[in-house]
Amino acid sequence: MIIWNPWHGCHKVSEGCQHCYMYFLDGKRGIDTSKIYRTENFNLPVQRRRDGRFKLPSGMQLYVGLSTDFFVEEADEWREEAWRIIRQRPDIIFRLLTKRANRIKDCLPKDWGDGYENVLLQVTTENQKRADERLTILLDIPAKHKGFMAAPFIGEVDAEEYLATGQIEEVLCGGENYDGARPCHYEWVKKLSDQCRQFDVTFDFIETGTVFVKEGKTYCIPDKRTQSLQAFRSGLSYKGKDIDFKLTNPEPGFFEMEAYPPFFREHCKTCGSRMTCNGCSNCGNCDKE
Repeated sequence: MIIWNPWHGCHKVSEGCQHCYMYFLDGKRGIDTSKIYRTENFNLPVQRRRDGRFKLPSGMQLYVGLSTDFFVEEADEWREEAWRIIRQRPDIIFRLLTKRANRIKDCLPKDWGDGYENVLLQVTTENQKRADERLTILLDIPAKHKGFMAAPFIGEVDAEEYLATGQIEEVLCGGENYDGARPCHYEWVKKLSDQCRQFDVTFDFIETGTVFVKEGKTYCIPDKRTQSLQAFRSGLSYKGKDIDFKLTNPEPGFFEMEAYPPFFREHCKTCGSRMTCNGCSNCGNCDKE
């Protein structure tokens, strides 16, 4: 999975943030997550090789802001430049995820219109309260592509009325991890999976979380690879209708668009994220285990 973090840091805004994984990971490195700063990789999508070609090939997808929130207030001064970068790469899919649904509309670029073809706009919905709050807002915002992620999944979510609109094209879910992880229940995941199947919407159960409850029995699964494997083995993920991203050449006449061939390792075959993953970034961490 390749991630673009144009900035780093965030503030907690809801109960889903209580045991935020970034606060946990940053804490181990002595970093104050509440301090937002622009990263050195701000221009990652438009970085080039010596031959002039982009480092990131056409057709791939980028997960944006997993160490922050794309719509966090402190990033207002940088966001227009980030939108400009996104416009420069109409051949790449940008997956934006936010808990700040109430800020989306005011933070969209002036030329947004009914959305960019290469942007999947997603909100997080950790429980029914946040699903009702954020999905209502999301559905009222013009966008070519919309989805949501139930994570950390800490409460049952009934999304039938939102899926019935036909606007939601993808749903992901996963349990909570690290210090104080709250339980994720199999029945919650199964209900959301069944609703997505009903409307032919892709549903990806990416991980169980550290505490997983099924049929009244609680399982402690601290290893994230095992969590992913168990999510895959559950059979709850579902491949729905393809999302029709109409990608275009970023520089007509300069070079032709290429199809991005994702690289997957052997263990990727049974990974819960496989369905919506961009492939292994070959960072080398697996080789150290």
